[in-house]
Amino acid sequence: MALSGIINTNVAALNTLNALSNTQGSLNTYLQQLSTGKQINNPADNPAGYAIAQRFQTQINGLNQAISNGNQGVTLVQTATGAIQNQTSLLQQIRTTAVQAANASNTAQDRQALQGVVNQLLAQVQTIATQTQFNGQNLLDGSFAGAQFQVGANANQIINVSVGNAQTNAIGNYSTSVSQNASGATVGAYSSTSGSFVQGGYAVGGAFSISSSGVGNFTSGAGASGLQIAGSIGTASVAVTSNTESAANIASAVNATSSQTGVSAQATTSVAMTVTTGTYSFTLSNGTSGSPTNAVNISATVTTGSNGQADLSSLVSAINNNSAQTGVAANVTTVNGVNELVLTQSQGHNIVISAGASGMTSGSTGTLQAVAAGTITSVGTAITSASANALIQGAVQFQSSSSYAIGNAGNIGFSSQAASLSGSAVSNVNVSTAQGAQQAISILDQAINNLNQQNGALGAIQNRIQASVSNGQTTATNLQSAQSVVQDANIAQATSQLTKYQILQQAGISTLAQANALQQSYLKLIP
Repeated sequence: MALSGIINTNVAALNTLNALSNTQGSLNTYLQQLSTGKQINNPADNPAGYAIAQRFQTQINGLNQAISNGNQGVTLVQTATGAIQNQTSLLQQIRTTAVQAANASNTAQDRQALQGVVNQLLAQVQTIATQTQFNGQNLLDGSFAGAQFQVGANANQIINVSVGNAQTNAIGNYSTSVSQNASGATVGAYSSTSGSFVQGGYAVGGAFSISSSGVGNFTSGAGASGLQIAGSIGTASVAVTSNTESAANIASAVNATSSQTGVSAQATTSVAMTVTTGTYSFTLSNGTSGSPTNAVNISATVTTGSNGQADLSSLVSAINNNSAQTGVAANVTTVNGVNELVLTQSQGHNIVISAGASGMTSGSTGTLQAVAAGTITSVGTAITSASANALIQGAVQFQSSSSYAIGNAGNIGFSSQAASLSGSAVSNVNVSTAQGAQQAISILDQAINNLNQQNGALGAIQNRIQASVSNGQTTATNLQSAQSVVQDANIAQATSQLTKYQILQQAGISTLAQANALQQSYLKLIP
């Protein structure tokens, strides 16, 4: 290059200034990286990288909030489960009291006192159900249903949570009632002409169907013609093998399918009878008239007592002396001033009164007449030495903590639906009578089962939320790592580059001084 002696434009200085400007820009970039720890501090640094880093940041922020949401959800669920555990503990106490009240050693005054205890415990169960709250929201009164916990960073990444109604009028035993026709009259096995079903079959003498000649009042059927049980878990079919089948056998078949349906059953046979004075001789068994089992001979004489009523002590003793074999127990109850004989087979097996082709042996002068529970209204045909055999079938008591339906339920005298608690809610528990205490045990069993199911479901939801929180934490960590690769500065590299441009800056400044000195030397040529 030829040496130019111009002074108007210092090209060397301009080139040096340009180089210094570039050096300063790079120096500023690395100073910013080292001061922020990021290699992308604005979109201009790396447009594509900036967009990627911001998307990562969106997910990270969402996940961090979702983790917080999940932890709050866990606390809410723990609040609900803790309250339900307290309710369960109270119901356990009430059940223990009911078992105590069912014992024959208690007087009416004792049971009234026990009912007072039950009332106080029930009030506390209800208080827990209505006053358990989280952040001002009721949890156990049935209003906390269909709630959604946002446990993910994106829309609709939710876990649905519902807490059932745990009030005392909403938990208990869903039990079927006897079937009725269009006019409301009771029909089927427990119609007023053939049986009695009172207080869910727990009333004294209130769980029986009686028929003569051993024909039975049930309707046999299997498969599509059998009992079709549709419960909260699933469905199953239960056969009624014969018209004379015992309630005990049907209940056993229902229980064999309870894991499929959520519906269980128990059976009781309890019949009340008016008794005339006279002599009695008959065979008592717990099978059918065509196939008696555990048969024993019963003989007794019933006379008029001092109160003008039939003295049933001899007949009661004769029956109870053989109850270990027959499973049939006898006791006396008084209805409207009339002594009634109550025969009970607590497992629901049939009770058969027979003597060959007749109800009682020839020469017996007494009469047994089945009556509706709690009344002296006659049911069926009187049992005498001239009557046919009497087959007494029991009642199947269906039980579930949820509503259910039974197809062909009329085969054994019941309606098809159990869609409400129908007087079998926990709030209806009354242990002031022996039969009420027995019913209370079944009600409380189902109520406790209901709460246990709720707590089990909530426990599973809590585990699911905790797993979601753990997954969110792991994902957030991995996203932060990925974001770091795109966005964070390499400190070692940035420091090296900073040193490089600091040196270049110093060199540039020195060079600029030299370029300016050369221009000034030309001034010496001017005279």
